[in-house]
Amino acid sequence: MGKWFVVFWAVSIVGTLAMMQAVLFGTRGLPKPLREMIGTTTSIMTTTGESLTIEAADDKNLVEPESLPQGFIVVVNDKTKLANASSPIYMPSSHNGWNPGDRAMQLSAQSDMKWRIVWEKPKLDSRIAFKFTRGSWETVETNPDFSNIDNRLLPKVDISKLAPGEKPVIELEIVAWKDQAPGDPARLELNRYRPITVSAGSLQRVEVVGGVQPSYSRDVLVWLPPGYDAAENASRRYPVLYLMDGQNVFEKLPTLEAEWAADETAAGLILKNQIEPIIIVGVPHARELRMAEYAPFAFKGLGSAQPRGREFIDFLAAEVKPRVDRLFRTKPDASDTAIGGASLGAVIALEAATQRPDVFSKVIAESMSFLGGTERESFKHFAAKSAWPQKIAFGMGGRETGKAGDDPSNAAYVAGAQAFAELAKGKGLGSDRFKLIIAQDDLHNEQAWARRFPDALRFIFPPR
Repeated sequence: MGKWFVVFWAVSIVGTLAMMQAVLFGTRGLPKPLREMIGTTTSIMTTTGESLTIEAADDKNLVEPESLPQGFIVVVNDKTKLANASSPIYMPSSHNGWNPGDRAMQLSAQSDMKWRIVWEKPKLDSRIAFKFTRGSWETVETNPDFSNIDNRLLPKVDISKLAPGEKPVIELEIVAWKDQAPGDPARLELNRYRPITVSAGSLQRVEVVGGVQPSYSRDVLVWLPPGYDAAENASRRYPVLYLMDGQNVFEKLPTLEAEWAADETAAGLILKNQIEPIIIVGVPHARELRMAEYAPFAFKGLGSAQPRGREFIDFLAAEVKPRVDRLFRTKPDASDTAIGGASLGAVIALEAATQRPDVFSKVIAESMSFLGGTERESFKHFAAKSAWPQKIAFGMGGRETGKAGDDPSNAAYVAGAQAFAELAKGKGLGSDRFKLIIAQDDLHNEQAWARRFPDALRFIFPPR
């Protein structure tokens, strides 16, 4: 009798522990007999003799939401309440190339202040690793202490609780954003209304909407030269230079090494009568979408993204330039309009002038990408062009790769620049239309572009 009593209590204890695991963690890991015994509904006896029924999801009913043919819905509770119509939530993931501002992955606001996105069955046959952002990696979600979080994975769902074809709703929450962190450099850069001090002249902000994302809003920074507001110049009009990567044209942000110092340089040259007075417009890039906006052709670094340079140029020609021309006393003709940039910004600047010679006629191209190595994609791309700008100031450093000056990779970029000069010559651009500036000690950075900027301005805008 005593032996059977001990066996009975042992079996009861094991069974009870198994039930508890099933309730808390599911039945995975339990021996098959116990899994079968528990099933989806289990009754156990309490110490008072009462029957307690426990609902437990069977492992076969728990599936990854990515596998459901009907798709699923993700609902997000932003506990910070920072997300709003002008700063919505996005869901970048391993299924969209980790694009933090992909409009296809933008969540919609609900009436209960939560956000939702409806997923159809993913095209990729893999789990979805993801995070939430408010349009850029500077505004990615974080832990409560603002430390980085690991990539999220969607939890499994119980299909036994779904009607045929019903999309399961997965509820998640966000507790903090990166740009909330005290002292985070991104906070200053993301503030569109931060004060920007120029050494001479004045700076104006003009909001424009468009680019790769039709609804993307940014402020172009318009520098007006000394004397622009003087009474004697009330009827004077000015040629214009549009510079890409406008974030580093007039100020040094905490996230940047330096700035172009375009206002100081231009003002000094104007006062010395080395260039004619000009207006400079800094056009900020679209952050993580910069590469797509500035890419007129596909290249390896784009990953799964598509080159969207043509759309960006249309945005410059149809939105940015007309706004600037309406608001300021510009000389709107193409003969008085230049465009410039560095690195990939140089590629899109030259592309704009060759694609829209009716809008841009002069180019400042610094440290153009894809001229070194064996591929020389930029050289091949522009070699096929028939329309070339009236003038090009073309700069390159002798240490573009950052390696020692005699490293072959540096020599390849210098040789690429020299070959590009020969290409321009073959297109009819003599020394009066093409200026090659090679600085042997210059790296690929803002300091180098700022040093070469005076020579470029003197060539593009000589005094009249």
